[in-house]
Amino acid sequence: MSFFDLAVYSVKTTNRQQLAEFAEVTDAMFLEYGALRLIDAWGDDVPHGKVTDLYRAVAAEPDRTVCFGIIEWPDKAVRDAGWARLETDPRMQGLQGPMDGKHMVFGGFSGLVDLLSEGQRA
Repeated sequence: MSFFDLAVYSVKTTNRQQLAEFAEVTDAMFLEYGALRLIDAWGDDVPHGKVTDLYRAVAAEPDRTVCFGIIEWPDKAVRDAGWARLETDPRMQGLQGPMDGKHMVFGGFSGLVDLLSEGQRA
């Protein structure tokens, strides 16, 4: 089953276009190094919780929007090799998106259940 990298982060709301442009450039490189699919999403219905929420998880101030990115890989071995190649790719050197580690949580996940609707099956 697939392996997934997930990042939840916040960016300044005024940087939506910058995030889209950054994702287009970097997503192409992830695909080149073995990723199967990438999803970048802009939060537009993210509730504030009373105890926990995504805003707290990514230290989002009022001028920031919560976003997420998912990278699907065929398996963890391909993911590990892909990340290793990306880290040494000269195109990545100096490339900086509108997100930062202070406003991000991330991790790698092994697939557990994967269901598709009838219309999505090949």
